[in-house]
Amino acid sequence: MNVIVSNKYKEIIDTVNIEVIKKIEGEYSAEELGNAFKNFYFQRMILDITAIKDYKDIDNIRKLSVMIDMDKVILLLDDSEESSDPKYLSKLVSMKIYNFTKNAEGILYLYNHPNSYRDVAYIQQIEDVKMNVSDSTTTSEGTVIIKENHGARVIGIKNVTKQSGSTTLAYMMKKKLSEKYKAMAIEIDKNDFMYFNEQNMISVKASDLGNTIQKNRDIAEVIIVDLNNSNLFDLCDDVLYLVEPSVIKLNKLMLIDRASLTKLKNKKVVLNQSLLEPKDILDFEYEAKVKVFYNLAPLDERDKVNRPLLAFLIKLGFDRMVDNVDNERRKILGLF
Repeated sequence: MNVIVSNKYKEIIDTVNIEVIKKIEGEYSAEELGNAFKNFYFQRMILDITAIKDYKDIDNIRKLSVMIDMDKVILLLDDSEESSDPKYLSKLVSMKIYNFTKNAEGILYLYNHPNSYRDVAYIQQIEDVKMNVSDSTTTSEGTVIIKENHGARVIGIKNVTKQSGSTTLAYMMKKKLSEKYKAMAIEIDKNDFMYFNEQNMISVKASDLGNTIQKNRDIAEVIIVDLNNSNLFDLCDDVLYLVEPSVIKLNKLMLIDRASLTKLKNKKVVLNQSLLEPKDILDFEYEAKVKVFYNLAPLDERDKVNRPLLAFLIKLGFDRMVDNVDNERRKILGLF
């Protein structure tokens, strides 16, 4: 029940061992391909990007995406500058094209383990924040660029919905930032940091937070504060308000305080451990009457690269992390 549309990379596609109901070869316009398959039932389509006439023009891919279900398509990319550009890939993701690769192994992997938006969202997010950082000296809506040599930047993290992951996020932010910054983390009135076995992570009482920050302002460049139950927002340069957008967490929050979300207006609201897609976020913003600063997918603590976290840190203005993005650009298509 599978379809193959090939052109220059026919030999690569032919090495993939899957059942095929229909094969065509050559170069076709987006309209020709769309008309040929819009009423044709298939399980998967292996599509050689060079089979699409003028494929370097993203509008031609967009035309095709309107005519057939791109969730079923595995796109085999070439090595051209255009299709290797993260901006191009980001646009593919925005058209709900989540399955693309450059080799036969990737085709087979995606055939058996198709991507969802969650798997490729980081491509879109990294490109968005990369653009924000590069434009930050003139306009950087939603992005805060760190001023160097002005003491440590203090970022507080506060759970809005209960147990939204502030402690783990503080640990992961501190650990990732330590690759490029002198970073430390502080938790208030708890001792959970001891379980992470990470240096420069300390626990203090709420009454000692001010003195602790003051002592370390000229030593550290970034201080992450897990605020827990305290409300010491004035001691922080920025505060991230974590909301876990699961039904049970939101409903529990509404039972306690129906105005809890509207109180977050003009604050940095982060959807943590979120599986929401862009449309769902718009619905959330409309219903909650707040603007979402960032939609952060569940993070893997053991992932050394951690692209979603990297994109989040750049969004926060940690521009040195852009170097990590440049290194990862070459790896985006090596996922499979």
